[in-house]
Amino acid sequence: MKFKHAVVITGSIGSGKSAVCELLRDRGFEIIDADKISHDVLDRCAEKVAEIFGAQYVVQKDAQAENLGSHAEFNARSDKEISSDSCVSVDRKKLGELVFKNPAKLAKLEALLHPKITAEILSQAQALDAKGKLYFVDIPLFFEGKRYDFFDKVAVVYAPKDTLIARVMKRNGLSYDAAKHRVELQMDIEQKRAMVDFVIDNGSDLAALKIAVERFLKELKDKI
Repeated sequence: MKFKHAVVITGSIGSGKSAVCELLRDRGFEIIDADKISHDVLDRCAEKVAEIFGAQYVVQKDAQAENLGSHAEFNARSDKEISSDSCVSVDRKKLGELVFKNPAKLAKLEALLHPKITAEILSQAQALDAKGKLYFVDIPLFFEGKRYDFFDKVAVVYAPKDTLIARVMKRNGLSYDAAKHRVELQMDIEQKRAMVDFVIDNGSDLAALKIAVERFLKELKDKI
């Protein structure tokens, strides 16, 4: 199965995929957001996350915390206390700190989430493709995942590696070494650039990115 009207937007952490997708939304295009899907799937898998990694990575909203807009953490609770009907979510920051330092744990998390994420992306793509209009699919780990053969048009949001590291340092409050490690967990941005159909340059500021997106849409219109 190939989705005729879909174009994947990919890149690297810090490359600016979200900014590009916001600009595309402003132009009226529909977007499938793999990050949002992954967050939703992760929370639906909170019970399993607690079972695999520990209850400290799951938080629960009780009535009081809900009113205050805060979370009460499961400190010493057993996994049995985390039930499917609880209002629970995964502490993504804490879990990220664990798995990004441990490839084996990262692989376990990916094995849990990725089949469910892929199935949801496929479902949404089927619905949008049936409309017969161009739409975009924001998939950060498109090449790393190697499970999206049903998309054949791909654009990368590009910025040089040093720029990616600087952005991740600023956004996530990380040291240079920690940010560099996060960037290097993904396929090299130059390699991705060589593999795609379209390149959206985001090595500068927002004004330049807007021009790059307009150029990309024109190129896309000319090619499809």
